[in-house]
Amino acid sequence: MKPIFLTAAALFSTLTLAAPVSATTEKSALVQQLLETRECYGCDLTNANLKGAHLIGVDLRNANLKGANLEHANLEGADLTGANLMSANLSAAFAGGTTFNYANLTNADLSDTHLYNAQVDGAVMIGTNLNGADGFNINLGVGGEE
Repeated sequence: MKPIFLTAAALFSTLTLAAPVSATTEKSALVQQLLETRECYGCDLTNANLKGAHLIGVDLRNANLKGANLEHANLEGADLTGANLMSANLSAAFAGGTTFNYANLTNADLSDTHLYNAQVDGAVMIGTNLNGADGFNINLGVGGEE
């Protein structure tokens, strides 16, 4: 009876531990793909750690970056059209020429971010932290209709 119990316990622990490892491996593979190919259209990078990453000109259209850490990342010329950046950390990132059109930036941290020539047409920016952010030539409107 004990050998059956130990076998069942070993099998169960193997199955329950395998899922998180494969999810982490899958996320790492997507991050590696992004860094190598400069594109990850529509991919799931939820909670990915991209702190300090050089993401110049990357294609992250419609990507899920919810809760991702992009602190100090270089996003110059990146296309984040339609991306989900809800609660993402973009503090002190360089976002020169970055496209955030129709992106979800709800509760995102853009404090101390450099937003030069950034595009934010149709972006949702409810609760977005822009403290200390700087930039110019940004089509940022506040409330009301045009």
